[in-house]
Amino acid sequence: MSSSILATASRTVVSSASASPTGSRAVPQGGVIEGLNPTTYDAKNPIVLFIIQAGIIIIFCRILHFPLAKLRQPRVIAEVIGGVILGPSVMMRIPGFKAAIFPQASMAGLSLVANLGLILFLFLVGLEVNMRMFITNWRVALSVGLAGMALPFGLGCGIAYGLYHQFRTDDGIVEISFGVYMLFIGTALSITAFPVLCRILTELKLLGTAVGVTVLAAGVGNDVVGWILLALCVALVNNGSGIAALYVLLTAIGWILFLVFAIRPVFMYFLRRSGSLQNGPTQGMMAVTILLVLTSSWFTQIIGVHAIFGAFLVGLICPHDGGFAIKLTEKIEDLVSVLFLPLYFALSGLGTNLGLLNDGITWGYVIGVITIAFAGKIIGGTLAARANKLVWRESFTIGCLMSCKGLVELIVLNIGLQAKILSTRTFTMFVVMALVTTVATTPLVLALYPPWYQKKLEAWKRGEVDWDGNRLMPEVDSPKDSAEKLRNNQVRKLLVYLRLDSLPSLFTFIALLGGDRATVSTKIHKAKSELATVPEGAASDSTSTVASKRPLEVHGVRILELTERTSSVMQSSELDDYGRRDPVVNAFRTFAQLNNVAVSGDVSIVPEDSYAETLTSQASDHSSDLVLIPWNDSDSSTEFGAVHDSLSASVQDAFIQKTLETAVCNIAVFYNRGFGGPSTNQAEPKLSRTISGLSMRSHREAAVAPVADRSHHVYFPFFGGADDRVALRFVLQLAQNSNVTVTVVHFNTPIQSGSEKTPEVINESSQSSIPGNSSKLTISERVDTETMYATAAQDVALLHTLRDSLPASLTSRVVFVDVATTTPITDCLSHARQEIGQSPKNAGDLIVVGRGKHSRILETFHANNYEMRKTLGPIAEAIVSGGVRGSVLVIKAGARAQES
Repeated sequence: MSSSILATASRTVVSSASASPTGSRAVPQGGVIEGLNPTTYDAKNPIVLFIIQAGIIIIFCRILHFPLAKLRQPRVIAEVIGGVILGPSVMMRIPGFKAAIFPQASMAGLSLVANLGLILFLFLVGLEVNMRMFITNWRVALSVGLAGMALPFGLGCGIAYGLYHQFRTDDGIVEISFGVYMLFIGTALSITAFPVLCRILTELKLLGTAVGVTVLAAGVGNDVVGWILLALCVALVNNGSGIAALYVLLTAIGWILFLVFAIRPVFMYFLRRSGSLQNGPTQGMMAVTILLVLTSSWFTQIIGVHAIFGAFLVGLICPHDGGFAIKLTEKIEDLVSVLFLPLYFALSGLGTNLGLLNDGITWGYVIGVITIAFAGKIIGGTLAARANKLVWRESFTIGCLMSCKGLVELIVLNIGLQAKILSTRTFTMFVVMALVTTVATTPLVLALYPPWYQKKLEAWKRGEVDWDGNRLMPEVDSPKDSAEKLRNNQVRKLLVYLRLDSLPSLFTFIALLGGDRATVSTKIHKAKSELATVPEGAASDSTSTVASKRPLEVHGVRILELTERTSSVMQSSELDDYGRRDPVVNAFRTFAQLNNVAVSGDVSIVPEDSYAETLTSQASDHSSDLVLIPWNDSDSSTEFGAVHDSLSASVQDAFIQKTLETAVCNIAVFYNRGFGGPSTNQAEPKLSRTISGLSMRSHREAAVAPVADRSHHVYFPFFGGADDRVALRFVLQLAQNSNVTVTVVHFNTPIQSGSEKTPEVINESSQSSIPGNSSKLTISERVDTETMYATAAQDVALLHTLRDSLPASLTSRVVFVDVATTTPITDCLSHARQEIGQSPKNAGDLIVVGRGKHSRILETFHANNYEMRKTLGPIAEAIVSGGVRGSVLVIKAGARAQES
């Protein structure tokens, strides 16, 4: 018995050993180290090939998007073109490429991930659609939207007859009636890409114009109607009989009503209870929201309507109150746009075969489809906009914008391909149409509605110019009296560039420029006061206030970067609501109102290279006398979370330089060193090593005592020139505040005779005696001697006039000093060290300088920071780099000040 068992066991071992080298052995666990080919598709472990496919698609699309972004093309163009190149049109013609990278067996997994991303993306599209925009502008939205859909839909039905009979024998399509085919072609030609439209309007700064509002409102209605038509078309294709399609539509309508009247109130209740409306979605509410999206997609798919329709509906019912839709979008948009969408649109390209467009008839239909797509949208949208009393050029721009197809069109075409309504040939034809219409939108809008025309049209509508651009309201000459000119040249309208890290110093400036607060009589509770007879025309003592002078008008603008994210575009399209919620703008408004200042504020979301243009445009719109720009010495604002108002050093230099070059009004750049608040570069607190058992979290900062001495001392070195003349008037306006003392030092440098008119600036490389990061800059600008004498006389006359006409209230707080020197920069630094920092417990000292080049300064001075010197001027750079303990305000005279 035992011998038979041993014999059986030995035969089993031998057979197992002999079978081990065959194909039934386990997969090598060493992977590529044991010679495994990573591109070989394994159904049990598909992740390896999927990562390769996703990596190739993402990298390829990013590379293509880089040059196309320079042409202001949306990313979807790069993704579709990338898919076309990777597909049978180009790369798949290489032998073995498809079998190695995109084998047919792996496409199911790739398609699954892409379609999951598509569901999430359509949810984001629903979130982006703000029905309040449509309801507020329903009249123009309805007319432009209907006309922009009806005409291309009718033309599409016409060309559908030829397409249906010409290509009905192509492979890969099902037998459907002409009516269903006509409905699909009409829908494909009448739909507008709302997400791409928002991006284009934002980048071209059209959201606040009549064109932008009209297109957005019409695009909302167009988008909703287009998806409903698509759902109808898919229902008709998926159901053989008309009665079944009717049941599907009724079920879909019932689901919509269920979401709106049953799900949405419960959803809103939990959002309010969890605080998600005010603070953004919690993790639990994110789970509920995603489950709603997936459930709705599952339901619409099983009843015969595509899954994306259900996701779109959930996006529509999500509230926009408190910025909830924007915060929800921020949670998921990066994963969708970086990973999922490139896969989906690359799959569209993989299904596109340009080689099938191989005869004249096919190309004739391609041209016909493109012509109808343009003509239907442009003619319909233009006529409807013109009927709403917009000018012709605005109307044409609206028509061109409505012709944008973009990624929504590609989604519709993919659904048609999956439903076998379209063959690969007709699918390729419509993909070409979608690419052409999307690529052409931005150039057409720039040609029809350029920025100069927008400004002219706005001025014409306000009645400031006639149609030819001639001004209707002539400028009023300013008075010639010096004292009156001083009052008129004071800052009455101030534009402030708001940044979170600069608020303390900006608040201090506003308080100083606002002057002393008006005295208010002691208040008495109305229950304690006795009613007394007040003569007619007299004010009651209990409510009387001393009438103040005309208040300073301050407009604060916070500029945030327009990124490629959907949430950034949503913020732009909902800018009014976003501006009302912005904590920086609200804090600015509140402080200014409490300090005798008339205030307004808003938020602008623009590309980084448009910051200077936005600031100068705002200054022009508000007729500002001065623009105040804080200098960002460090990236401290990134400490406060998702704040996008901090600029890198190189971008900041370019931004300020461009603003200084293009601004019409005066510009002031502020370099903060503890003016009205702590400086931005304070050291972090360190733990005492004498106490053990404490962590950084257990550290408690001691309470900071209030500032007992609220005074400020201002030091102003006057060298002459337009910038210094403007700065002098500004300093005297600051001195009107009783907490300010001022020292004005006039550095009188000798005029060199025999000078030429050629300016000369010598920049020598650093030598051993100079620090490694510095350069030797010789400022030796030479101008005509006669001009220099005239400018010097003008400067001295202004200085003496302002000094002699100084009000009695300022004579005790303003001191004028004349210094004759041949080394003005060195003497300026010496006086600055004597004047600044003498009262270390006050509210901060300030040095005010003019930025411009001073033709009489022939001193050679080392530049420690050449870019700062180029931006702020030689005097300011010398003071900042010289270690003077005070904040610096650099003033540049605008074009208006230089002419006066």
